[in-house]
This record gives sequence, structure tokens and C-alpha cells, in this order.
Amino acid sequence: MAEITLPHGWRPRSYQQRLWDYLEGGGKRAIEIAHRRWGKDDVALHWTATAAMQRAAGYWHMLPEYAQARKAIWTAVNPHTGKRRIDEAFPHAIRAQTLENEMFIRFINGATWQVVGSDNYDALVGSPPAGIVFSEWARAIPTSWAYLAPILVENGGWALFITTPLGRNHAHGMLKVAQGDARWFAEVATVVDTGAISLEAVEEQRREYHGLFGQDGGDALIQQEYYCSFAAAILGAFYGREMNDADTQGRIGQVDIDWERPVHTAWDLGIDDPTAIWCFQIDQGRVNVVDYYESTGQPLGHYVEWLNERNYRGVDFVPHDARIRELGSGRTRIEIMLSMGRRPQLVPNHKLMDGISAGRQTIPLAHFDATRCAQGIEALREYRAEFDDETRTFKKSPLHNWASHAADAFRYLSMAWREPIPADSETTISQIIAKLTRPRTIADVIREFEEEEEEADV
Repeated sequence: MAEITLPHGWRPRSYQQRLWDYLEGGGKRAIEIAHRRWGKDDVALHWTATAAMQRAAGYWHMLPEYAQARKAIWTAVNPHTGKRRIDEAFPHAIRAQTLENEMFIRFINGATWQVVGSDNYDALVGSPPAGIVFSEWARAIPTSWAYLAPILVENGGWALFITTPLGRNHAHGMLKVAQGDARWFAEVATVVDTGAISLEAVEEQRREYHGLFGQDGGDALIQQEYYCSFAAAILGAFYGREMNDADTQGRIGQVDIDWERPVHTAWDLGIDDPTAIWCFQIDQGRVNVVDYYESTGQPLGHYVEWLNERNYRGVDFVPHDARIRELGSGRTRIEIMLSMGRRPQLVPNHKLMDGISAGRQTIPLAHFDATRCAQGIEALREYRAEFDDETRTFKKSPLHNWASHAADAFRYLSMAWREPIPADSETTISQIIAKLTRPRTIADVIREFEEEEEEADV
């Protein structure tokens, strides 16, 4: 068998050398914030090939979404050589098996490598990884690292986070932590730092972006993609300005729970998709958003138990699909929630863009607990419109990604928070269901609330 030297036919560029030396020297945690065409995935692929031959274990290359992984990594071609990038990094001489459909390679020493998505990390089976590349980390689901970190701690594995910025989200937070921790490698590399792309070429790209996204949008994208700015607005973000204002005005921080007031909830109910819940209190026109929870594949009782453990007992605002009867039990989710002692209330029916408008009006009145709501806050920042490649404009419809569920639940919160309705303990379940399932306007809700208050006074 011919001898193969790794990395095979490749050497790190001068500005990639610091990261390569850190990994080659046994470093376990690295975050590289670098401009477009820096070669982040190339470094990661060649390092993984080297690591896999040194330690027979599992390795993952993780993209934000599984659906994009094949095009971005598995079938991607190096324009300079005309070869697939994975063939350059993992020469066939070191492979024992290649599974195209599963984007999986088994090496001759028993090590494995697979392309995966952060949207299905908890569904993957097999040996736990000893090395993970989080590609486009700023766009990934942040909880993927919380789930996988303990695995790498236990087996002494490494993690490499490579990305361009996307606002002040979890990638920005990780960079700040890493810069203060001697065990981490942390670097921000702009086109000015590397000289890999001429500034003339960047300005040519800027003119093209101006034509696509307008001057402000184009400039923001250039700052983000080539100058690694975390302050640049996320293109198409529905709540970008409102969340930036909340941050700069100090409305994202510690928010104490007032246990003299009820803690209400707003739900986005999922079956195969995640279920998302915002927990909030109302204080004289101010919305205190005190907690956020999201999970996938759990029965309704799981979420009720989570709320009850925290003594979050108020009105549970749910969307209209809560009236749909579940297969098996034949009961609606409203009925199930009522049987578990919760107080479900249907959110007023509304159009999607009206709900997003309500969200834009609610965020300026909201204070978010930065710790308990961290995942939900990042989702609101990233919730954005889908871009139409044909018309080169943003659609009114949102991009469906990991941020959608938290954003939908917040939309329901925004449509409902002004009039939380206390459930009447003397009303029968059948009467409550009848009240919840008949069409009602906000005026109906307010009138019923006032009538209940008058009856209580009498």
C-alpha cells in the first residue's frame, strides 16, 4: 500500500497557521470567526482527517441544518482543483467504506466521519463523537452544543467552531467567553487581517449587494461577511431593530419573578416539530418575560410538569390548533391541559403578519431574563424572512428554521398578553371547552373578563 501523508496535498495558509498549530498541539476548544473564503471548512476537513488517523473514533462535521449539508460539504467542489473537497481531505486510500446516501465515511483504522445537522443532533445514533466541527456556528441551533459538550468532556474530545458573525447571538457570546479562557483558541479574522481577498474585490461585491439588498442592507452584509461585524443587522430579520434596542436599553438582563402575580404562558404546540413556551408576567403595561422552554418529541404532560415544578400557574395561551383531536386519545389538547389542571385560553385568530406586527409592538414593552430566556432571545434575533432567489427580494413569509417555533410562540404572546383571563374554577370542563372553541374577538374576551369581575364583586 502506498504511503499517504496527511494532510494530503494541502498546507495551511499563513493566516490559517495559528489555528492549525493549536489543533495539532492538542488543543480541545477553538472558535474561528473569519471572513468569507477564509477556508474555514478546508482547515476543518483536513484537521479531521489527521485526527481520525491518530485516534480511531467518531467525528462529525455539523451544519446548521441537515438539508444543507450535502450541498455545502458532501458534494462541494473546490473551484481551484475541480475535485470534491471531501476527496481532497479524505483520500480513498485511507477509506474502508463510503456511504453516499448517509454522507458517512469509515476509515481503514475503524474511525468514522459523518456530515450531520444541528437540527437533528439528538436523533443521531451510534458511537458518540470524539471530535465535532460546528460549521456556520452562528446559524446553528445553540442547544446542540449544550447537548454534546458533556460527551466531549467525558471522552476528551475536541470541538471546532467556525463561522462568520450573525448579530450578537450565541456565537458572539461564545467568542467573549473563549477570549477570557486560556484553554480556548479564539480569533477574529477580517479581510484586512488576512489580505486573502483584495479590498477592490470586496467593494465590487458591495456594489452587487447594493443591487440585491439596497444600500443599507448591502453595507450591513459586507460588514458582517468580510469585516466580521457582530453589530451589523441580520438581513430580513423581523425583530432585529427591536431586539437590538432591548439590548442597548438594558431590557435584557435579570428579571425577577413576582410571586404575588400569576406567571402566564404562550405556547407553540408541535408534534414532530418542537413545542415552545414563553413564560411572562404583566406589570402595569410592562411585559416581564421570565422564562423560556423548548423541547421535541415529548408528550403534553412533560411540558405541564415542567411548568408545575416551577410554580408557573396562570393562563396558558395556545393557538387554534389546540382544538384538534389527537390520534389515539381522541381528545383535544385543550381537554388534556384542562384535565391536568392548567388554564388554556385560545389566542385570538390572526394573520401571520398581523402577529409579527404585534410582536414588534410588544418587544419595546418587554424585559427579558437573559439567563432563563437565552435560547428564545437568540431565536427572536434570528427570526427572519425567506429570501426569494428568483425575484431577489425578501418574501413576507418567514424562513422556517430552528428559530421559528420560539418566534411563533412569541407571536401568540404578543396577540394575547394585554388581557390574561383567569379561569373560573366553578365552571365545568365542558363549559370551558365550549367557551374556548367558539369564535371570539378581543372585544368578546374583554367583555367576558369584565362580566366575571362584576360577578366576583357581587
